[in-house]
Amino acid sequence: MNIYTFKHEADFNATGAGLIASLLHTKPRSVLGMATGSSPIGIYQRLIEMNRQGLVSFAKASTYNLDEYVGLPEGHPESYRSFMNEKLFNYIDIKMENTHVPDGNAADLEEECRKYDAMLEENGPVDLQILGLGHNGHIGFNEPGESLIGGTHVVELQEKTRTANARFFPSLADVPTQAITMGVGSILKAKQILLLVRGEDKAEIVKRALKGPITSQCPASLLQCHPNVVVLLDQGAGGLLS
Repeated sequence: MNIYTFKHEADFNATGAGLIASLLHTKPRSVLGMATGSSPIGIYQRLIEMNRQGLVSFAKASTYNLDEYVGLPEGHPESYRSFMNEKLFNYIDIKMENTHVPDGNAADLEEECRKYDAMLEENGPVDLQILGLGHNGHIGFNEPGESLIGGTHVVELQEKTRTANARFFPSLADVPTQAITMGVGSILKAKQILLLVRGEDKAEIVKRALKGPITSQCPASLLQCHPNVVVLLDQGAGGLLS
């Protein structure tokens, strides 16, 4: 596991974007695992700039998002499909049919999970999986618990997760209670993982995830078992690491 802490946001973003761009240069048909949330936004903006400058192309790449809320229409401004379109896909040369986000409005959610796993199996493994980190240690929407599920599944969102995401909605009551998420097993199949964490409020969970015991009570701690993880932290998030 390679851990880097950055004083300046521009360096954080340039490093993350550079890692993704380098992969696309060596393997134009890369399979990228995408994440939403605030941590990757600056990296996506940098990739848009690089794409406009002709420094990187997504024309042959494909993407698979980690998760999606259940019950939000695809066009809802807080759906993760909308997020990805507005923060990245609409502004780069990727083919929209090569971008994949779980369908949180599928008539049969269990069948949607099976279909998503089948696509990952057929087109994977993911070359580089981008991850954020929840305050409770979740990756994707894999919440802490007595056990974890390996494949894509429907999850009941914990109150801490819904509260953290309530700032994007009119009220807590408007935050969905369920999501579809890739399982931890699917995440760990990626050839390389890029974990992005910002903010002093994440310092304690960063320490638990990267240096603490490996446990299902902190799903991100399982990243310690992966052979190729790059962690990018700002100074706040990395403040408790020695």
